[in-house]
Amino acid sequence: MAMNGTDILILVNVGTPTVPVYQAMGGQRDASIEETTATIDVSSKDSRAQRVLPGKYASTISLDALYVPDEGAYHALQDANRNGEMILVAKEVDGVVFETANAKIDSMSESYPDQDAATISFAFTVDDFWTVVGS
Repeated sequence: MAMNGTDILILVNVGTPTVPVYQAMGGQRDASIEETTATIDVSSKDSRAQRVLPGKYASTISLDALYVPDEGAYHALQDANRNGEMILVAKEVDGVVFETANAKIDSMSESYPDQDAATISFAFTVDDFWTVVGS
C-alpha cells in the first residue's frame, strides 16, 4: 500500500551512542534517501557485450526543514558538523524506528528569504550500511 510521506521521518540521535535518544528535526518538510551500487566493468575484447559486477554500495540522505534555532536536533547536527563528528540517524515510519545508520554531514545550509519561511537543508553520507533495528 502507498504511504503518505508525512508518515516517514529522519531522526537524529541527541543522546549518546550507547543510549540513543532519537528526535525528529523540527519542522521537517522533505527528506530523501538514495542508495546506489557502483558498476565494475569486467568486459573483454572477446565479446561486444558489456559484462558487469556490482561494486561499492553507497547511501546519501538529504533533509529540508523549517529553521527552528532552539530545536535540539538542529543543535546536535550543528555541533557535529562544526566538530567533525559522525552522527547516528534513523528512519521512522508511523512512530517506529526501523533502520539506523552512522553518517557524515556533508553540508548544512540555512536560507532566510524575504516574505517566506526560513529553512535549513542538510546532506549526509552514510558510513557502511543501514542497520535494520532488531537484527
